[in-house]
Amino acid sequence: MVDTRFYKNNGPFTLGRIAEICDAELLDGSKAQERIVDLASMDKAGSEDLCFFFDKKAKSKAAEIKAKACMTTAELKEFIAPGVIILICKDPKLASLKLNEALYSLAVPQPGIAASARISPDAVIGSGCFIGENAVIAAGVKIGDNCRIEANAVIDENCEIGNNCRIGVGAHLSYCLMGNDCYIFSGARIGQDGFGFMIVNGQHKRIPQLGRVIIGNDVEVGANACVDRGALDDTVIGDGCRIDNLVQVAHNVVLGRGCILVSQVGIAGSTRLGDYVVLGGQVGLADHVNIGSGTQIAAQSGVMSDIGPGEVMMGYPAVPIKQFMRQTAFIQKAVKK
Repeated sequence: MVDTRFYKNNGPFTLGRIAEICDAELLDGSKAQERIVDLASMDKAGSEDLCFFFDKKAKSKAAEIKAKACMTTAELKEFIAPGVIILICKDPKLASLKLNEALYSLAVPQPGIAASARISPDAVIGSGCFIGENAVIAAGVKIGDNCRIEANAVIDENCEIGNNCRIGVGAHLSYCLMGNDCYIFSGARIGQDGFGFMIVNGQHKRIPQLGRVIIGNDVEVGANACVDRGALDDTVIGDGCRIDNLVQVAHNVVLGRGCILVSQVGIAGSTRLGDYVVLGGQVGLADHVNIGSGTQIAAQSGVMSDIGPGEVMMGYPAVPIKQFMRQTAFIQKAVKK
């Protein structure tokens, strides 16, 4: 059950309306005016709720559903308990996403500027923005329309933020140009110094980091993730990328469109990813590596050399996943001997 203290319930919705939202078929058309108040999992749904069933492994739970209605596929409907109203769709996961967006909404603060916020008179703030308590917006900053800058966020000199962006609590942006519809989660650090040194007379001498961070449209950067600015060239995060919590993206890294970096990924400097690359949790990429579009790298893998497009890799060092499985099977047999 969804806690309405945190999420506004926009219902109830009729089953007919739900079928429209989800592009689904209501098997019993006479039930179109029946109302659904809430969504819940199969084992917790009650008499006014709708649940989703899209995994055959859960068929034993489906036989005990107590929900008013269930969204499923034509192949799985036979497993649902008698008396439950059934809606059929091709993709229940997509239907779940659509219905969640329609039925629930997060509480959104009204536009306005908190009295404790510190905003330079040289900053430009678009219309419909919310600026939270103790936020700091420096000189030369440009913020688009309908943005949400939350408490204690810091936006350094001359950064630019597009429309409909959200900067989370305590996030810090510097040397950054950002597109529209981005969400920088709490505690993220964008545009800090890259980790670059050289030894001069026996001491580590910091190499000036003179680049920027360029973030495209519709990008999310998770809580406490770090994206370093470039040394000379820019660090670039392409449109539609999703960066999880606690990820490190080093200087001069370039991410193509739609890349996914799962928690604790670390990418060393000047590495380049194509479009729609997926890196599982704790994957590590060496510096100056090129990863082709569509490649997937399994969790905890280590990459030290280039990988072409469309590969599925695993292990340390990362190898094609079938090769990794053969290596694992060989080692297991050797150990048994």
